Amino acid sequence: MQYEGTVYRPPSEAHSLIMQITIGCSHNQCSFCSMYKNKRFRIRKLEEVLRELEEARNCYGRIKRIFLADGDGLICKTDYLKEVLTKIKTLFPECERVGIYSSPQSILNKSLEDLIQLRELGLGMTYLGVESGSNQILEEIHKGVTAEQMIHAGRKIIMSGINLSVTLISGLGGRMHWQEHAIASAHVINAIKPQYLGLLTLLLEPGVPLEEKVRKGEFQLLTPIEVLKETKLLLENLSVEYCIFRSNHASNYIPLQGTLPADQQRLIRQLEAAIEANGPYDEYFRSL
Repeated sequence: MQYEGTVYRPPSEAHSLIMQITIGCSHNQCSFCSMYKNKRFRIRKLEEVLRELEEARNCYGRIKRIFLADGDGLICKTDYLKEVLTKIKTLFPECERVGIYSSPQSILNKSLEDLIQLRELGLGMTYLGVESGSNQILEEIHKGVTAEQMIHAGRKIIMSGINLSVTLISGLGGRMHWQEHAIASAHVINAIKPQYLGLLTLLLEPGVPLEEKVRKGEFQLLTPIEVLKETKLLLENLSVEYCIFRSNHASNYIPLQGTLPADQQRLIRQLEAAIEANGPYDEYFRSL
């Protein structure tokens, strides 16, 4: 097996066999993201992928999970994905779940029937970067869709029976739009009702367009305490029936995890305590 360039996967896919079915990201225009900027997007030849699955079967023992990389593997044609999933079923009957990155555009381009067929063949988890629920912020980061389209895409995945893990990015609205970012994002999550919700904190790599705006003073990053206040506002506005919540990535200032709504008030109290303590976060931020 050969991997091309840096390979990214969700934290929950840490122990998965990773198969690159695409190289790079089909959209690759988000102003905050540097993940695939050094790759030109393409879909790998089906025969290459099938051959590498056979090689993986010969190399590894029990495989419980497989993740189909790179960014937006769901952009592949349905027949292509069905071939890959069928091969996985044949070679890895012990595989419990196949996961994949998706974009809102790739979900919207699939029919509900297509998604149901993929679920029946073993696609069990789709990861969707919602980033923000604010149309203004989505436009400014060049996400390529509106909040309404994001909701439509998320709901389609839920209707298909595929589990959906959604990511939001704390601080993406900057100081000017942090309240709008929190409240509008909660609205989108409430409308989609994903099974999983993760928060990352905005960290800008040198050279991305949003980093240039920061240097010019056109975008003000939130301090750690401001990020905690934004997260608290988000949680206060969430209304979901059952959702596993995680904000314990290396980018997050304090680790938060729980199940919503059961742990919602506990998480809010944790944030209130951290904000009240005004802990080392601001000092840390000023030292950067």
